[in-house]
Amino acid sequence: MKWYLRVMKENYLNFRGRARRKEFWMWFLFFCIFIIISSFLDGLLGIDFIETSSAAEGVVWLIVCIAHLIPGIAVIVRRIHDAGKSEWYLLISLVPKVGLIWLLYILCSNGDSGDNAYGPNPKKD
Repeated sequence: MKWYLRVMKENYLNFRGRARRKEFWMWFLFFCIFIIISSFLDGLLGIDFIETSSAAEGVVWLIVCIAHLIPGIAVIVRRIHDAGKSEWYLLISLVPKVGLIWLLYILCSNGDSGDNAYGPNPKKD
């Protein structure tokens, strides 16, 4: 939970520096949990506006998504920085299929050992 709170509180608008894998994936885990809970609440309360066969997306789901949009982009940018790449590499993910596979590879790969142009190694924390 501390990694999630670190992204949401301390680094909400921080697009500089580096984020280690653990920081990103722990944030992503809690984001997924909150998405599932919000979808369940929307279905339970009957306030869904998009109903699919597996979930109901409504007002609560939309609020959770909007609240996580900026910190999510920020932690992805910092994760790309950890690999020694520019934040502009995030735009490659817009290329269908190949771009998302490349982004997933970066998010899963180990960052640069030691310092790089974007800051010190975050594993020293």
